[in-house]
Amino acid sequence: MDLDPEGIFRDDSDSDAEFHEEKEATKDLAVYLIDASPKMFAPVTAPDNAENGTYFHVVIDCISQSLKSQIINRLNDEVALCFFNTKEKKNLQDLNGVYVFNVEERDFLDQPTAKLIKEFSSIENIFMNNIGSRYGILPGSRDNSLYNALWVAQALLRKGSAKTASKRILIFTNEDDPFGSMTGAIKADMIRTTLQRAEDAKDLGISLELLPLGSLDEEFNLSKFYAEMIGLEGDELVQYLPSANEKLMDMKDQLRKRIFNKRKVRTLTFSIINGISIQVNTYALIRPTLPGATIWLDSVTNLPLKIEKSLICADTGALIEGRPKLFHSYKNQRVLFSVDQISEIKKVSNYHLRLLGFKPIDCLKDYHNLRPSTFIFPTDEEIIGSTRIFIALYRSMLHLKRFALAFYGSSSSSRLVALVAQDEIVNSGGQLEPAGMHMIYLPYSDDIRDAEQYHISVDAAVPRASDDQIQKASALMKQINLENFSVLQFANPALQRHYGLLQVLALDEDEMPDFKDETLPDEKGLARRTVFHALEDFKVAVYGQNHDQEETEHMAAKASGSEATRKRKMIANKATGESAKYDWEDLAENGKLKDLTVVELKFYLTAHNLPVTGKKDALISRILTHMGK
Repeated sequence: MDLDPEGIFRDDSDSDAEFHEEKEATKDLAVYLIDASPKMFAPVTAPDNAENGTYFHVVIDCISQSLKSQIINRLNDEVALCFFNTKEKKNLQDLNGVYVFNVEERDFLDQPTAKLIKEFSSIENIFMNNIGSRYGILPGSRDNSLYNALWVAQALLRKGSAKTASKRILIFTNEDDPFGSMTGAIKADMIRTTLQRAEDAKDLGISLELLPLGSLDEEFNLSKFYAEMIGLEGDELVQYLPSANEKLMDMKDQLRKRIFNKRKVRTLTFSIINGISIQVNTYALIRPTLPGATIWLDSVTNLPLKIEKSLICADTGALIEGRPKLFHSYKNQRVLFSVDQISEIKKVSNYHLRLLGFKPIDCLKDYHNLRPSTFIFPTDEEIIGSTRIFIALYRSMLHLKRFALAFYGSSSSSRLVALVAQDEIVNSGGQLEPAGMHMIYLPYSDDIRDAEQYHISVDAAVPRASDDQIQKASALMKQINLENFSVLQFANPALQRHYGLLQVLALDEDEMPDFKDETLPDEKGLARRTVFHALEDFKVAVYGQNHDQEETEHMAAKASGSEATRKRKMIANKATGESAKYDWEDLAENGKLKDLTVVELKFYLTAHNLPVTGKKDALISRILTHMGK
């Protein structure tokens, strides 16, 4: 078999050094450049923004919503908020027309905080008085605010390495010709220097993104300046505006959900046979999202607490330094063990993953997959040749339609896993699914249970669906089938509410933010004529022609049950009123409860939701017990 690790497992254009050394960016560094010229404070005329507001308001609202989502989705990402075309200036370079907005106890480029979001969301109320707006280039002046803003943003993004962090500058503006008021050689010189500043930023690994704000009266014209600045040509100009508008709306409508990036989880040693081992990286593709862990804070400083554990001698009370010794009692003697010996005893295997054999792919059933699988991919970082051996194994499994049975063990757990080869899936748009293997965690013997064994008696016949019922069910499923279904289409409503409550508490908001519960049934979709008829046919096939009558009788029985509940409530209210007429403490103290009738004693028991069964002595004893006598 011809082995070619440069085929489907990496790009042919990549060199060997790039293939081994390339690492995915661990966080995103972004600088938001917001145009603050007077044109941005004009009323919005686009139909998508029906509420009365300005372009400046739309940008502030979109960025605020994006920052709120970022705290949940990508907490490690860092942002900077920068206005240009301003009267006041605030930046480390002391350049005119650029104001970097920030709050106390935070760097200019840092993780977003609740205080930053809260003050930035309400900046419109104080912007004109504290910062101010002006046109980009004043008459008789060659001061270029856009050039200065790019310079400031580039300086802010010096933080971090381009290999470990993606760096972006996002420009928000509704002015498609920032140098329209200039003419002649001065305008040409300003355009040239600004474009050069943008190219310098790109050379440093910084990407430039434009989010233009158009109107019904005048569409944003990229060709005047920004197309050359961000590098758009031909068909890209036509496609850019719709995609940019969609990106702007996505910033505003992002869901509150935690996003786990598909990054390397750990590196495993995969033993093929004795003496031959390779290394593979594991990736968690899909995992359930849970609320973040609780962090304990100091009640005075509000800083995170550091938990430390100390061992104290039970005899002397002295603090024990170093690791304690471990022992096991054997024939009245203490056999001591070191930490290394304990680790060696617990070790199940010298390898993380050991190949046991192969089986036909038909032997692997759907119900064997009890938890999300892990995707594995070869790496040559430490063991050279791992990719070639992995490809040979991968191609053989695909060709012979086999899956590999392997032992996966660690010091805490061990189990059998199935390694299933996945072929690469591509279309005209690029790669849909990568080539590699899925590690499926096989169940233990007691994880698979026969439901019929617990719910069906030995002599009873197992109910089976008829051919007509199966046909009607299939027709119904075809009508309500979701096209292009993905688990990412539905957000967890519990997480939505959880993060909404955190947002209200952190930002001191008055109202709970609205969110859509996408797990509720689609009533409009189910009410469609074709779906309704398919559903009725299925009901008739399963429950018979009189299923409507049975449902009506069930609702009537339920209503009568509600009537009985109301009667019990009326009796309890009456008993409470009658019980209030007696001084039960005095009766109990003086032993006069025995003089009351059974009906009177039951007034007290019913009012306090206690059992009313039994003879008179039992009722009196129950009352005294409840009163603590």
